Amino acid sequence: MSSRYWRQNRKAKASVALGVLLLGLSTVFLIVAPQLQQGLGKTVGTATFVAAAGSAMALGNSLIQFLSWWRKRGAPAPAPTSADIGKAKDILAGMVTQQWRDETILRSLCDPEPMPLPWRSTERRELVDHPEIIAKGTVAFPGLDVHIADMAHNFRALRCRRLVVLGGPGTGKTTLAVQLVLELLRTRQPEEPVPVLVSAARWDDRTCPQLQDWLAASLAMDYPALRAEGLGPDIPETLVARGEVLPVIDGLDELPAHARADMLAGLNRSMYDTDQLILTCRTAQFAESVREISDVLTATAVIEPQPMTPAAAADYLTACLPPVPHARWPRVLEALRAGTVPALSEVTSTSLGLWLVRATYIAPRANPTPLLELGRGSAAELHDHLCDQLIPALISARPPAEAHPFRPQHAWSAEQVGRWLTYLSQQLTRSVEDPRDMAWWHLARHTPCRPVRLWASVAIGVVVGLAFTLLTGMPLAGVWTGLLSALVVMIMIGSWFTESPGHADFQLRGRLTELLPVLRDGLIVGALGAIVGWLMASPLGGTKVGLEAARDIGLLSGVGFVVVLSLIRWVERPTTAATARSPRSTWQADRNLTVIRIVSGLVVGLMGGAIGLKAQLSPSLAIVGGLLLGLLFGLMLGRHHAWLAYTLTIPRLATRGRMPLRAMDFLDDAHRLGLLRTEGPYYQFRHIELQHHLARGRYETHGEEPRPPS
Repeated sequence: MSSRYWRQNRKAKASVALGVLLLGLSTVFLIVAPQLQQGLGKTVGTATFVAAAGSAMALGNSLIQFLSWWRKRGAPAPAPTSADIGKAKDILAGMVTQQWRDETILRSLCDPEPMPLPWRSTERRELVDHPEIIAKGTVAFPGLDVHIADMAHNFRALRCRRLVVLGGPGTGKTTLAVQLVLELLRTRQPEEPVPVLVSAARWDDRTCPQLQDWLAASLAMDYPALRAEGLGPDIPETLVARGEVLPVIDGLDELPAHARADMLAGLNRSMYDTDQLILTCRTAQFAESVREISDVLTATAVIEPQPMTPAAAADYLTACLPPVPHARWPRVLEALRAGTVPALSEVTSTSLGLWLVRATYIAPRANPTPLLELGRGSAAELHDHLCDQLIPALISARPPAEAHPFRPQHAWSAEQVGRWLTYLSQQLTRSVEDPRDMAWWHLARHTPCRPVRLWASVAIGVVVGLAFTLLTGMPLAGVWTGLLSALVVMIMIGSWFTESPGHADFQLRGRLTELLPVLRDGLIVGALGAIVGWLMASPLGGTKVGLEAARDIGLLSGVGFVVVLSLIRWVERPTTAATARSPRSTWQADRNLTVIRIVSGLVVGLMGGAIGLKAQLSPSLAIVGGLLLGLLFGLMLGRHHAWLAYTLTIPRLATRGRMPLRAMDFLDDAHRLGLLRTEGPYYQFRHIELQHHLARGRYETHGEEPRPPS
């Protein structure tokens, strides 16, 4: 909490300093204005007027932020009520259910039935706590092919309801975690915690050293409805602190070795006896971390999958085949049952291998003869063959259909999809901090941003300079105006490439009282603008001119502050939907927020143009100049410019063949094809093995190495 206040204090002080600087610059401009007045006429007076109004708005905004921080810095936040907690749990349960039901359909996890992979308690005694601590009587999870409802029942029978799911690559750990989440939600009682699946790869022990901090931050980002005003303050933190969330942490093995050990040790330190947990990890990595900390997870059952028998795999594939399959399928299934294709038996002993066979040969109704030929060789060669055939097979089996919710919406060639996914997989492989999650706003980090910023600032500077030259007929002034605009844009957009997306929240219920401080602050800023106008104009023009300047600058400052700065701050939120976030919804929400800021800036620009008309400027200079300044003002406002950074970056990636211009459409279709999955606002490769296979490079990418934004 103290660190957050420190950051707010620093931002408030920096904002005050910026406002004072702008006011100083406008004052200097006023001092030199009489010397320029003879050559430039009313243009200087109007520019001085606009600079003064903008400075007053900036300084007033800064002072109000600083006073707000000062007033709230010691005030304790009210605690959420029991009704708030219950309502928040119901909202969270609904959002998690919606999220993973859609993923279950896209992944065909229950079509025609769940994969018959049996799970049992591990036989490696060094990885599990004492049996009498884990459960009363015998430890649950016998080595049987049980239904997911039985798995949930066995989980609830555990003393502390803690479970670790181990297994090798592609053995269905994540699939089991998703199915457990949905079953626990379906049968959840009001007093039970809400299961929430989160990726361990997103945990950064440097920013969130405590697991509870990371889990609360994940809830706030992935489920923004928990930040609704009606639920009370700090609901995500409260839910986690009270044990109302059952963390289902997927992919512990994806963390570095030291981070895995730190997380296991941290779990033992931070869990109360009533805290519940589900964790998935590869067996070898989990054993390594247990050895490193010289301890096991307290009171936690540990289960592993048994290899699927060839007969069970053949039965599952038979259930997936159409009523009249390809003529070669009986021979393939007979060989699988008889054990004459050892490579095929090994590959189909895991859920990943079964899915690859189904996706590459059953879904597109392809000739399965290669399964017989490669099935007698090595499992590695057969696995690589299936991965190579996966993208063409999925594209062939799932042609575009605009009205279908689970089919791609656009036509892409297999070569394009492979090349673009290869590029993304290689970026993730190079990423030390985030090796799994792909966010659309992270695309701006995959290429150096300095050239993008340079070209954007040059383009805006040229447009502003040309417009000023055409409107005033003064080329030299146009050049300087364009250069100044380019410099401001170059500096201001530097942070865009690291910002997260936002959204506009226009909900009035429970928030009308927030508008009164907005109007109050507008009056304060207007009064400040009037004072600035009087002090700047009266020494040069006398009392009458000073009063007119005070009136006009005060009006523009106050109304501009309310319309643009305060209302934008009122509607702008750092999260992007009222339901479980998806990548597409975050993209659309941030784009809509950008449009709202631009419209607000144009409104203030029109006000400035109207005042310019009153000052007897030419209509073209007043209106066009006002709209141009308002447009720039709207673009620069706010704390969330992820969509703008994405829009500036994608053409650069597209010219290098790394991503299409319609990057969001492509990512969305890759999800619909089953190549990617979503976790909140992030995309992930459906299987880490597929990501690694592509990163090794069937499709080659060339060009500069990615560097952090500069």
